[in-house]
Amino acid sequence: MANDEYDMSIRQQLAELKLASDDLDAIVNAFGVVDTNRNGCIDKTEMGDLLEQVQIKLAKYQIRDLLEKADLDNNNTISPTEFAQVYSQLQSEKYASSFKSAIASKSNLKKSEISKASAEGTQHSYSDDECAAFTKWIIKNLKDDEDCKARLKGIESGQLFQKMKDGILLCKMINHSVPETIDERTINKKNLNIYKEQENVNLALNSASAIGCSIINIGVFDITEAKEHLILGLLWQVIRIGLFAKIDLKHNPGISALLEEGESLDDLMALSPEDLLLRWMNYHLANSAKYQAKTGGKKIKNFNADIKDSIAYACLLEQIQPVDEETNQYELMPPITATIEVKSNTDRAERMLEEADRMNCREFVTAKDIVKGNTKLNMAFVANLFNTHPALVARDIEEIEEEDREVKTFRNWMNSLGVSPRVNKFTRDLNDGLVLLQLYQQVAGPDCVDWSKVTQPPYKPPAQFKKRANCQYAIDLAKTLGFKIVNIDGNDIFNEQRKLTLAVVWQVMRAYTFKILERISEDGSKIKDQEIMDWVNQKLESSGKESRLVSFKDSSISSSLVVIDLIDAIVPGSINYEVVTPGVEEEDMRSNAKYAISMARKIGSRIYALPEDLVDRNAKMVLTIFACLMGRGMDQV
Repeated sequence: MANDEYDMSIRQQLAELKLASDDLDAIVNAFGVVDTNRNGCIDKTEMGDLLEQVQIKLAKYQIRDLLEKADLDNNNTISPTEFAQVYSQLQSEKYASSFKSAIASKSNLKKSEISKASAEGTQHSYSDDECAAFTKWIIKNLKDDEDCKARLKGIESGQLFQKMKDGILLCKMINHSVPETIDERTINKKNLNIYKEQENVNLALNSASAIGCSIINIGVFDITEAKEHLILGLLWQVIRIGLFAKIDLKHNPGISALLEEGESLDDLMALSPEDLLLRWMNYHLANSAKYQAKTGGKKIKNFNADIKDSIAYACLLEQIQPVDEETNQYELMPPITATIEVKSNTDRAERMLEEADRMNCREFVTAKDIVKGNTKLNMAFVANLFNTHPALVARDIEEIEEEDREVKTFRNWMNSLGVSPRVNKFTRDLNDGLVLLQLYQQVAGPDCVDWSKVTQPPYKPPAQFKKRANCQYAIDLAKTLGFKIVNIDGNDIFNEQRKLTLAVVWQVMRAYTFKILERISEDGSKIKDQEIMDWVNQKLESSGKESRLVSFKDSSISSSLVVIDLIDAIVPGSINYEVVTPGVEEEDMRSNAKYAISMARKIGSRIYALPEDLVDRNAKMVLTIFACLMGRGMDQV
């Protein structure tokens, strides 16, 4: 079977799992490495060879047991969907790094430096193509920034990692993807030394986490020591969040044009950003006579095999090229015309990219990336096309309900912990209980969940019963773990009851935040709210500060002065009081709050709350701010 056909076959079998694109690519790649005879399934010999590469010494009967456990349909082989379960286990176990190394060794990836943090000296991998693409994207967006000009002048892709070491470019890219995440006043820009660079990286990592990046196993020294694979992975997350930020009805009401027969707006917006981009491509390709004639109307289902020949891209550009609204004439002369009949896929890709350049959206991919089917870069290319030239006319629709601040904060927190699937729509992505169970593991440890009681995708009909059972198990387990769950059952989670789902997630987030304090307390006992307030006031008093914390909803919190003073008490001299205002007027309150949140992250506190939470005195989020600062103050690291 040809490589393209093989990959497509595996992807089609995995489609029902609704995996994130990065996870799908990784599993398809890993499956292809293990399936040495390319017959579309894995047998005992192939599994044994893999485990030997990963340096997992198992007896034949143990390999047989592993196969039997994964072999859900009892046919003595492992299918792609069954392998996805094994892959998840291998990723989470102690031999994850060896497993990744074994897979990467047979893949076309560039080796990074041997990780000093690894006891075994594990060698990691990264894509040189992606490094080059991200470098160009950073240059495009930061080249005019006064703080970045000198750093980016003459930079080549191989120099990117060294340029990231002081944290400034990373902070700037986070603000490019999610504006005003980081208060510029908190970035160390002049007279840098190792300590100030580490502060910048702290600020960047904690801010990246706050916008939903998973930074598990990424620390300050990974950035300052220029660990290529970790920096590139983090950069991709930051860039992807920025590219996907406007792929919704609020920012682009024209997305309503993508509604299909029988669909509601809720159905449409329940799609992931990746699926919306595919829907958008197919919408325009349906209107392309050339594409219909050439392919018979073939639907694009992925960002790899289906676009390798660039026919879809060429026809898409012809459809979305800019049109003057007054004259209804093409703005580009001569107009873009899809060039299909060429001698090779590479030639067609290059011609298409030349047309994309005319539209000022030649980003992320080279002709080689398209022909190779690099999912990550092709998806970024399409997302940038959408953001630049959506070419959609909005339907008459009801008013769009925006995602509120609390939901956004919880969603970003969950994503920062690396839950799978990634949470794009809050209630929908939690309605089978799996994300909740993963969150419990973050608080109570990996063994708290009995996965034998859980049905995982793909769900066989009737799927709703299995999802309901998962949700009920999640609620029952929450009660067992000591979470305060009152008048909530599994049906509420399955039926996407927003308020009740929020209540459960808040309980877990609160426990996760307090877990830090319990870990560093003298006896490991549970911390109460009053103990946090007492610690804060004692710290303020012992540092000669006049502000005090009366309650987590006290009116004085709106000025953020008590937070700012506490930060300076924890790290004396860290606050520049020249930029701090009395916090009486609304504008001054917001200025102080932005500064306080960024400074808290800069000194090492993993804070997910937003400046608005301080100004509005959101008691829940204010509690987490002080709890995180207490953890930083008690730990003193």
